[in-house]
Amino acid sequence: MRQIVMRATSGKLDPHELEESIRHDDRPEMRYRRAIVAVSLIGMASMGIVSLLQMGIVRKLPEPHTKWPKFDTVKVNTSKEAYSYGMPDGSLVLVTHAMNIAIAAAGPADRYEKRKWLPLAAIASALPQALMAAKYLFYQMPKVDKAWCPYCVVDALTHFATLGLALPEALRVVRPETAAPAGATG
Repeated sequence: MRQIVMRATSGKLDPHELEESIRHDDRPEMRYRRAIVAVSLIGMASMGIVSLLQMGIVRKLPEPHTKWPKFDTVKVNTSKEAYSYGMPDGSLVLVTHAMNIAIAAAGPADRYEKRKWLPLAAIASALPQALMAAKYLFYQMPKVDKAWCPYCVVDALTHFATLGLALPEALRVVRPETAAPAGATG
């Protein structure tokens, strides 16, 4: 299985060459991929905390006490919508962040040239996540729940960031003529 995944994501590179490419290449696309990992880990931390609440491990979470917006993390995360997937939605969101990390980490720095499916997979993953985050941020919390969850707001922002960070590399795949010259820094 390991060899199949290595061949699909990295071609004929050996693990040392892949490690060098991932860790030491400084082109913009590689920096964006690293940023996807970082923001996804922030999203995981946020949804990990929510998952503690949704699973009953903790009963309440700290939140800002403001008149507006009205924060009520318990109300938002114990709503009918939050459990409408057959499990708490925080658990599912953790999986989506893990998927973003795996896709961002897969393949060498120049994967947009040799493994074009990987940047496209990053967009295919990030776009529906950002759309769902927008639904929660702009409809579910303000209109249905009439309350906000600060952890969910942070999570939504990480999904928007992931989409924005995945876009430049995907554009290099679909419109290579608009790409920055090789070696350009952003």
